[in-house]
Amino acid sequence: MKKVLFLLLLVHQGWAQPATHTSKPVADSLSVYNPQLSPHEMKQDLQLFLDIRKKANSGLYRYRSQQQIDSIYKWAFAEVRKPMSVIDFYKIILQLTDFEGSCHNYTEPDAGLVGYLNRQRGFFPYALKYIEGKIIFNSPSAPIPVGSEVLGINGVSQKDLMASFYKYLTADGFIQTQKLSNSVNGSYGLRYLYEYGIKDSFAIRFLPPGATLAQSVTVPAVSLQEQKANFARRYSAPVDSVIDYKVQPKYSFRMLNPSTGLLNLRIFSMAADADDPAFAVYVSFIDSVFRLLSHNNVPNLILDIRSNPGGSDPTFEQPMMYLTDSSFKENTLAYSIFDNGIPYEQYFWGVSTAVRMDSAAKEAGKKMLKDYFPALRNGRNLQNPRYNPVYSPKQPGFKGKLYLLIDENVASAASHLASLVKAYARNVTIVGVETVGGYYGHNGHMAVIYELPHSKIKTKFSIVYVDQDAPVKPDQPEGRGIIPDHTVWPTFNDFMQQKDTQMEYVLRLIGG
Repeated sequence: MKKVLFLLLLVHQGWAQPATHTSKPVADSLSVYNPQLSPHEMKQDLQLFLDIRKKANSGLYRYRSQQQIDSIYKWAFAEVRKPMSVIDFYKIILQLTDFEGSCHNYTEPDAGLVGYLNRQRGFFPYALKYIEGKIIFNSPSAPIPVGSEVLGINGVSQKDLMASFYKYLTADGFIQTQKLSNSVNGSYGLRYLYEYGIKDSFAIRFLPPGATLAQSVTVPAVSLQEQKANFARRYSAPVDSVIDYKVQPKYSFRMLNPSTGLLNLRIFSMAADADDPAFAVYVSFIDSVFRLLSHNNVPNLILDIRSNPGGSDPTFEQPMMYLTDSSFKENTLAYSIFDNGIPYEQYFWGVSTAVRMDSAAKEAGKKMLKDYFPALRNGRNLQNPRYNPVYSPKQPGFKGKLYLLIDENVASAASHLASLVKAYARNVTIVGVETVGGYYGHNGHMAVIYELPHSKIKTKFSIVYVDQDAPVKPDQPEGRGIIPDHTVWPTFNDFMQQKDTQMEYVLRLIGG
């Protein structure tokens, strides 16, 4: 699907409003950016938030009944009977967006608040990692040994710390895997400041590897720049970087040995659409890979899409055509639920929190929407069929043994590819962790952002309800991500030895 103005942004971090865009006011204090909101203001924002979603969000009732949605909003309105700060109100909005069950949902406070917090010397100084259900210390050259289990920080237990960040981590349906790992791996920047405030120091209670008695140490907070530098030096960086799209090429291939090829697809942003000149280069590359595999009769192929956050089609469909004997489509059903422009346009912000959409771009966006979704009938504005082509198998098809590597950070277009592979690929074994993107469907494609008038909170969701071309399978419950044949999380021993647990597992499977 060609996306011009409403192109899906790929990862939540990419939506963060840059502090450099915010002018520093004379009174630079938290109270300026985090003011108290009155009950009347919050109720107005809440009602508008709900009205917008009822009018524009086709996925509002995908995983939750109307009674369930009504119930959580009744709770939210009860919570705002007394004045509270923008951050506390933001946490209520987070729970509402998380409850819907879409990994494309995202919520962010005003840029001024984001910028203020980013300027503070209040960040946790070290890297942490989720390993075997625990918070594991991940920074060398620190007063805590690498591999120590972090039992608590500033009096908050390990379990409570992790649970407090779940609401920031939206997922399709009822998927929990990414919430588990990213409650540790990705939550000690701004999320910690939102949740626990700005701290001058951190009292860390920990259990060193092999020890039976807990120890404690207090360390000073650092600036965001210092935290980023420490994170770059984390102990697990050599393994983490292997699947990091910010470090690795967007796509690559190599032969691990004469019998096994490795195709890496780190992010599906190698081309915006089929008209992008980069698309032909990518298509040619994919074709060359499968010609090489065929020419050399390579019996094993590892397709590694771990931590791929997604992107645009038709990029993700290209490798699939060499892996199947079946024709397939991107979806069996896709629709929006509105017509004639943008609902509640006066509160519409755009498609990126960093830049407000101007009037010319907005008009072009409306024309594109009308082309993709031409007419509302019986509550559904069905996708124009020409944007859902049939993809047919390509030659030379790979006839050997396929191993798909996935993890909990596989989302959007990448989880869509994983769904197609599980549905239609020849001779496939899937290894890793359940994806954050759904197997049967998702809400995606076209992202919209609205700004609430009183709190200035920005809320993003995708307007297109999509049923993927995914046949029912007995091991695939509704509301879940792609379930691997072999569930493999990183292990503590491999973490300490700086080994890639999941890749090592696949290589052992290939070796018999």
